[in-house]
Amino acid sequence: MSKDNPSSNPAAKLWGGRFSEATDAFVERFTASVTFDQRMAREDIEGSLAHAQMLAEVGVLTNEEYSKIAAGLKAIAAEIEAGEFPWEVGLEDVHMNIEARLTERIGDTGKKLHTGRSRNDQVATDIRLWLRNRIDLIAAELTRLQGGLVDLAEREADTIMPGFTHLQSAQPVTFGHHLLAWNEMLNRDYERLMDCRKRVNRSPLGAAALAGTTYPINRARTAELLGFEAPTENSLDSVSDRDFAIEFCAFAALLLTHLSRASEELVLWTSSQFDFIDLPDRFCTGSSIMPQKKNPDVPELVRGKTGRVNGHLIALLTLMKSQPLAYNKDNQEDKEPLYDAADTALDCLRAFADMVPALKPKKENMLAAAAKGFSTATDLADYLVRKGVAFRDAHEIVGQSVSFAIAQNKDLAELSLEQLRQFSNVIGEDVFEVLTLEGSVAARDHIGGTAPNQVRAACARARKALEAR
Repeated sequence: MSKDNPSSNPAAKLWGGRFSEATDAFVERFTASVTFDQRMAREDIEGSLAHAQMLAEVGVLTNEEYSKIAAGLKAIAAEIEAGEFPWEVGLEDVHMNIEARLTERIGDTGKKLHTGRSRNDQVATDIRLWLRNRIDLIAAELTRLQGGLVDLAEREADTIMPGFTHLQSAQPVTFGHHLLAWNEMLNRDYERLMDCRKRVNRSPLGAAALAGTTYPINRARTAELLGFEAPTENSLDSVSDRDFAIEFCAFAALLLTHLSRASEELVLWTSSQFDFIDLPDRFCTGSSIMPQKKNPDVPELVRGKTGRVNGHLIALLTLMKSQPLAYNKDNQEDKEPLYDAADTALDCLRAFADMVPALKPKKENMLAAAAKGFSTATDLADYLVRKGVAFRDAHEIVGQSVSFAIAQNKDLAELSLEQLRQFSNVIGEDVFEVLTLEGSVAARDHIGGTAPNQVRAACARARKALEAR
């Protein structure tokens, strides 16, 4: 057996001392994770540097040994950055590859790096570092998207469009008000993300395999060096906990659900049946056979990717549901769903953050649509109530009025005063003030209402909140 090939020599494995035969070639490929976990190489080196510094500070490593290890790790980081690192499947994972390369570069001193830790706490640390970095990137993109939404909402505070329930015309609202509804969803997503980050930001380093270590380590120091808020409290839980990954995927699933709802509206609004907005060409594609087509591919893809992220959440929940304490090889399956959920969330946010400020509302079409479907019927009922009519009676009167208007092929605002008064003699000339679309939206003048001045005030509050992040 060749000593140069880890696949054919069990002793060449960094854990191979008790094994007498080589790992089966298929099993080696099947159990290896280096093809995907190498993307945590930067975090792995970061964690190793902190661990080595702490070992030197407590006297487990000499200063000379630490200096050699640190220099070696930094040189390996440069190799990886340059794409020159010799990744080997036979070394299983990112941790073994880097440690083997370190020993190759600096000799036996490299073998001392793993003192006082295990791959179990090492990978748990790497994942948390990696996810913390992605959370910060996602938070920045989420904030950028919200900033674009608020700016557009403020510009369109007076733009009237139909508001829907059951996808039927219900009451007139403003486009700005509608956009701020999207922003509220994203606000909750941001809060969930920041709350998740608190639980990600705990250091499991030093928990070792499952029980801690006999070396005089300083876990608070490695936590400090790595920017963690504190060490985790229990070594068994430290190496087996993946709640933070599940929680992140739950955030991502909700975020994508919200983006998917917005995408569905964008797809509807760009259709010729609605024709409410124009989506710039750079966010669309055409048809290979129908030259007139302009397809809203970006919103459609975001809508489609929601199912993918939902699947990752279910995969991680299922992965963890039957695992006994502490670490199990099952947990190798945590990374690809987590990686893809984070990548997908970030990409979808970037697409939306670029696209939303470029939306161009077709105001005349929106206004014309809002005038259909008797969207001011509730305003007429409220008018009657203010005149002393009980609401249920007012509801009946308006229903009769709508039925009459349908028969006349007219909107309520197009009926004459005489025609309206046949249903209630309390109706006067002032009724037409409430039957206009502008009067309807202006009347909702309270916090959370669609009145243009309330939309502008809400934009100001939203912008202030974004600036405070």
